[in-house]
Amino acid sequence: MDLYLILQVLWWVLLGVLFVGLGTMVGMDMGVGTLLRFIGKTDTERRTMLNAIGPHWDGNQVWFILGGGAIFAAYPLIYATSFSGLYVVILLLLWSMIVRPLGFEYRSKMPSPAWRNAWDWTLLLSGALPMIIFGAAMGNMLMGVPFHFEWNLRSIYTGSFITLFNPFSVLAGLLSLSLSVYMGGVMMMGRAPEPIAGRARAAASYAALAAIVLFAVLGVWVSMVNGYKIVSFPGAGVPQTPLQQTVELVPGGWLSNYKSYPILWAVPLLGFAGLFFGWMSVRAGKHTLAWWLGAVSWIGVIGTIGVAMFPFLMPSSSNPSQSLTLWNSISSETTLLWMTGWTVVFVPLIFWYTSWAFYVMRGKVDPREVEADPHAY
Repeated sequence: MDLYLILQVLWWVLLGVLFVGLGTMVGMDMGVGTLLRFIGKTDTERRTMLNAIGPHWDGNQVWFILGGGAIFAAYPLIYATSFSGLYVVILLLLWSMIVRPLGFEYRSKMPSPAWRNAWDWTLLLSGALPMIIFGAAMGNMLMGVPFHFEWNLRSIYTGSFITLFNPFSVLAGLLSLSLSVYMGGVMMMGRAPEPIAGRARAAASYAALAAIVLFAVLGVWVSMVNGYKIVSFPGAGVPQTPLQQTVELVPGGWLSNYKSYPILWAVPLLGFAGLFFGWMSVRAGKHTLAWWLGAVSWIGVIGTIGVAMFPFLMPSSSNPSQSLTLWNSISSETTLLWMTGWTVVFVPLIFWYTSWAFYVMRGKVDPREVEADPHAY
């Protein structure tokens, strides 16, 4: 098999791994922020929650950086098209991510209740908003993004900010938020004492049920909309541009891969199984098992989207034949080889230090220690 083709498929898989890592690790911290004002009833309880994720949240941002960096290096055409056309949304995402560390660092520096409450709401919004945008972005990929290319591959975005938050993408955003709240609730079950842990258990349970319903509704919806199908193109593993293909819309086309290879139905089933058994684990108080099942849920959800769209990555609703696919938007063979080499070195290190940090910081946070420590969050 051609090496370039292998590298292209490998980086399609690795992009999915990065998205799953982002949803699981960053989503967990964002979920705690979203729950901050709901399960933390007092200032001490909210400080306990923040200190529970304090050793991890900034390290987990690595997944966010890796995701953007991987798209920039492996899929430069997607990076350029999305970051220019979706500029306002990207800025909204970045500003919410910028104020988040400010909330961690400044919230408890002054004893004023008004000061701390303001930062609490900032942390809540900067936790919920990025996850909604993350899910909405996935939803828009399935619906198609309004862009097209000129002869020199200059992308032209023809949509608006409002069109990006259509009903389907909003539901996708709520699914992402539900998964985030589930992960955050499970995290608090294991790291926070009662009564925070009990409230977190209830929140995680409701979030899992909401995610199951939303995942099912979105699945049915996708089966009824037009999917994209490549009619002609230079071929897999061949250097090409989006101006060299013909794509048509097909009713229910996003299920074509599932129909061609029925074994792929195992991917969405994995998502449902992770959520259902995660819900049962939460009800049983098994927070560690529930956390891992939450990661399985993210694998199932992200994998379901990836399998349905393959080989499409950013379909165009303005000109379907100029949609961005795995074949026409990826970097050169040399670039992918270098990226693969560095990935083999650094990704295992990321897994190692993340695991080590969670092992060292295991156990529940003591509210009395938080109150006594002037340097605590």
